[in-house]
Amino acid sequence: MDGVLAHDFDMIDEFIARHHLDPEIAPEAMAMDSGEVARMLVDMNVPREQLVRLAHGMTPAKLADVVSRLNALEISFAYSKMRARKTPGNQAHVTNAKDDPLQLAADAATAVAFGFDEIETTMRVSRNAWSNAVACAVGAAVGRWGTLFQCSSEEAEELRIGMAGFTSYAETVSVYGTEKTFVDGDDTPWSKAFLAAAYASRGIKMRCTSGAGSELLMGFHESKSLLYLEARCLCLQRGMGAQGTQNGGIDGAPLTATVPGGIRELMAENLLAVWLDLECASGNDARSTESEIRVGAKILPFLISGSDLICSGFGSILAYDNSFNPSLINGEEMEDFLVLQRDFEADGGLTPLPEERALDLRSRAVEAISAVFEELGLSTPTSDMKQSVVVASGSDETRSYTPRDVAKISEAIKEREITVIEVIKALVKRGFADEAQNLLSLVKLRVSGDYLQTSAMVRKGKVVSAVNDPNTYLGPGTGYRVSEERRLELNSIRDVLDQKEVLRQEALHEKDEAKRIQYRVKGPAGQGTDKKEVVIGISPAFGLNLFQTTAGHRLSDVLKGMIDAIEKRGLKPRIVRFRHTADTSFLGISAATLSGSGIGIGIQAKGTAVIHSRERLPHNNLELFSNAPITRLEHYKGFGANAAAYALGEMPEPVVVPTRGEAMGSRYHARVALIYAIETGLTAEGAAPEDIEVKFTGVKS
Repeated sequence: MDGVLAHDFDMIDEFIARHHLDPEIAPEAMAMDSGEVARMLVDMNVPREQLVRLAHGMTPAKLADVVSRLNALEISFAYSKMRARKTPGNQAHVTNAKDDPLQLAADAATAVAFGFDEIETTMRVSRNAWSNAVACAVGAAVGRWGTLFQCSSEEAEELRIGMAGFTSYAETVSVYGTEKTFVDGDDTPWSKAFLAAAYASRGIKMRCTSGAGSELLMGFHESKSLLYLEARCLCLQRGMGAQGTQNGGIDGAPLTATVPGGIRELMAENLLAVWLDLECASGNDARSTESEIRVGAKILPFLISGSDLICSGFGSILAYDNSFNPSLINGEEMEDFLVLQRDFEADGGLTPLPEERALDLRSRAVEAISAVFEELGLSTPTSDMKQSVVVASGSDETRSYTPRDVAKISEAIKEREITVIEVIKALVKRGFADEAQNLLSLVKLRVSGDYLQTSAMVRKGKVVSAVNDPNTYLGPGTGYRVSEERRLELNSIRDVLDQKEVLRQEALHEKDEAKRIQYRVKGPAGQGTDKKEVVIGISPAFGLNLFQTTAGHRLSDVLKGMIDAIEKRGLKPRIVRFRHTADTSFLGISAATLSGSGIGIGIQAKGTAVIHSRERLPHNNLELFSNAPITRLEHYKGFGANAAAYALGEMPEPVVVPTRGEAMGSRYHARVALIYAIETGLTAEGAAPEDIEVKFTGVKS
């Protein structure tokens, strides 16, 4: 097999040959041209089932050879076609630097509300595992039921916690691609298979963990390629009968990412996992880079192609509280991830969460875990401890348990052999019947074993898996598609800007401006004859519906600055409101046409302004302020002074607003478009210009 004679097999070769390779399929599959199989993977007309069958007859080297022929785009496309379950999901890390059970419960409830299908915890202090498990199990039962939970600990301890009923899945059963790495870990493929069977026999969903770079990190890579070693791991896992895999680098991702093509390799090993019909928790759980650009680039293929679990550990908490070490994406990037879903209309498994709802759930979770601790005689948290956790974004802001406090609680849970049933009873006694029922419903699933199906998760009280929700992608219009209902959920991010919101924000400044400036319509504006006149043409909403520039300057201050500068040169400013246009250039040329001097200023409420001459074409102005967000009041004063200079026949130095590469388009364009829509909504074709008298009251801040 793969160039090794049977009598030279190591234990990995032996296990793969006996328990992965299907002898009836192998002759056919191994004889196929690798390039042809690679094309089948990206051919939307070739059904997934046909390719899965062939994978069962391929050795690790053959599997690696096939996927190595695909580029990154082809790997992503093939992944979207080959994953087992149609509906994508996501998994969260819920940990904190203090192992604080109050914060764990609150953060677990928040993660569940965001829509994570699984949450995983670990601890800074090993003996705190039991307290962490109880806290997350209770917190995950707040608000809804169905989010699966695991406590990542030493394997024997983790199994005991599972037997006590607190966890519903495990994924830290590590396998390796070289024999020496296995031996140093005091394990064999057979011992791992036994452990997988032990979990499954008690209704606990089980994945293995592997990933490129692990053998290199542990010193026994045997000079073999990262992809080949991971192909061996995945064939082992299939042979063990594991439901799925957590792969895609995992702890080795930062190392693999340093290798040329390393990120492509991580994608390729995920493709191997789904091709072998394993549930895939596709990594993205280790911060593989300090570059924000590379972070965004790494997550995008999984977001747009979907995955059983896009992250096998999205840090739903802040990076410094992530006891696994920072994930690829942490709480600091939560809003960015939600916006990415909206940008691409791609389902990353999460739903925006209103702040009020989050606070309510956090409060409920803190009270629930406190009630359990009090009822079981484990601890009595103070009101101050609880309140500090509810409103905290991270453990730096809490006044709660220390790791030493937690150790006492955790050891008491372990020594007294407290089980999930006692926790459920405690919840009922203390008035948390809904949470008790939610936790009980999840425990009951272990009896039925329904979520032991491939790629199983629980959505809206129903097990969704590769059995009842198979991925049937065969081209456009097939496979997973975001429904209209789901699309609206993805769109409901915080701080969405629309015209109503812009007008609401502007209304906050209206009273302040009314104290500073008064506008009075004098009548129709006619042609000026005074050579010392400079017309300032203001837009339809200027001072009526809109009151600040995009830089935050009061329009009264902007107008006064220009008026004072013109008057300082001995000229006469005249204010004219135009309603036939809101365009800056046409405001300017219209003002210049009416001006006795032939020079005019056009200014929009958002702050964009021009100096114009009646002798010039509309878009061929004398000076332009196009970057309103960085235009300062002194620039507007200089604009007024230059307009006066042009009227006096001088040639002044143009006022230039310096830019330093500011990304004003990305930050302001949406707001600018809405502001301009307000302006244009007030225009009327053929509307006559109006002379405006302005009076400054002298009120200051």
